[in-house]
Amino acid sequence: MKTLILGGVRSGKSRLAERLAGESSLPVTYIATASAGDDEMRARIAAHRAHRPAAWPLVEEPHELAAALHTHATADRCLLVDCLTLWLTNLVTDNDATLLERERDALLNVLPVLPGRIILVSNETNMGVTPLGELTRRYCDEAGRLHQDLAQICEHVILTVAGLPHILKGEPI
Repeated sequence: MKTLILGGVRSGKSRLAERLAGESSLPVTYIATASAGDDEMRARIAAHRAHRPAAWPLVEEPHELAAALHTHATADRCLLVDCLTLWLTNLVTDNDATLLERERDALLNVLPVLPGRIILVSNETNMGVTPLGELTRRYCDEAGRLHQDLAQICEHVILTVAGLPHILKGEPI
């Protein structure tokens, strides 16, 4: 089963994903995509680490997410990916202009065939005004396209607002 959890910053999406992973009755592997480029991001990463169970193995993969999922997905395991928009940021800002398309396509191709439980967390960035700046608009466009494609693949899609899950696709949680 694949679940996509969307929400704004501090909407409760990571907490919901961690709860669902814990309730899955499966061993959980946490796949982190963030890069600690500054003190504020290091603090965010530390807070996430402190909040989740220490028994969950951690895989840090800022670029090759499809390969990490392929390597770690098994029928008897839950993979929690947090977060797709940080992963997308890493790809959009990389010097390799072809990396985004390659890795995005790899993710969309591998996800439907992966065994086990997969929970994907991502920031919904497209519910406000159109941002200024070419890079920011491109990022929002790419996030919107990625979310639409993932929503077609995933059995469950949930939008979190103020810590409350709103089911967009699939059975209630």
